Amino acid sequence: MVAQSIKLISLVAALSVMGAMPAPSLVSVMSPDAAAVVDRMADRNPTLQSYRTRVHVDIRMLNFPFLAPKLDGTSYYKRPDTYVVVFDRMPGYARGFQRLFDDVGSPRAWEKTENISLAGTAVIGGRPMIVLRLTKKIHSDILDHTLAYVDAASYALMRMEWYYTSGGKISMAQQYRSEGAYSVLSQQHGVIDIPHVRAVADATYGAYETNVPLRLGTTP
Repeated sequence: MVAQSIKLISLVAALSVMGAMPAPSLVSVMSPDAAAVVDRMADRNPTLQSYRTRVHVDIRMLNFPFLAPKLDGTSYYKRPDTYVVVFDRMPGYARGFQRLFDDVGSPRAWEKTENISLAGTAVIGGRPMIVLRLTKKIHSDILDHTLAYVDAASYALMRMEWYYTSGGKISMAQQYRSEGAYSVLSQQHGVIDIPHVRAVADATYGAYETNVPLRLGTTP
C-alpha cells in the first residue's frame, strides 16, 4: 500500500494544483480575438440555466499498481460559471481524478484564474479547431500551460491538454449529443501521462435534468 501511495502522489498533486490556488480579483487578460471565442463558447445553449446528470467513470491504470476503479457521481452546471462533478464514493488513491473532471470547467470560470490568448488553429478528426492557450494568473511551479481546442463551427470545447513543468501531460477529449433543445456532454476520454503515473479515464453521461433549481456552494 505504501508503494501505491508513492506512485499516486504525483497524480494527486498535479491534478490538485489547478483548483488549490485562490481565484484573484483581476481583469481577464485576453486579446479581443480570444475574448470573442470565449463569449461564443459561453453563449452556446443560451437558455440553459442549469442542469444535473449522472456520470459513470471507468479508470484504468497502465502501470503498477494497475488499479481499475469505477466511479459514479453527479455532474452539475449553473450559469454562468459553475461546473462540478460530485462522486458518490471516492477511494483515497483516486482522489486526483476528481480534479481532472472539475478542471475542464466552463469558459467563464477560466476568465477568473487564467490569462487566455489565441494560440492558432488545428485540425482534429478532420474538423477545424481554434486553439486557446491558458496560463495561470497566479504562477504555478507545477502547471506550465493549458491548451483548449474549440470547434470552429459550433464553439464546443472538444479537447483540453494540461502541460506540466515535469514534462508530463494530461488530456481530455469530449463528445456531445443533442438532448431536447440543447447540445450536451455525452462522453469524455482522459489520458494521464505524468512521471510515475499512466492511466486512462472514460466517462459516460446519463439523461439530463435541465433548468432545475440547484443550491451549489453547499450541497447541490
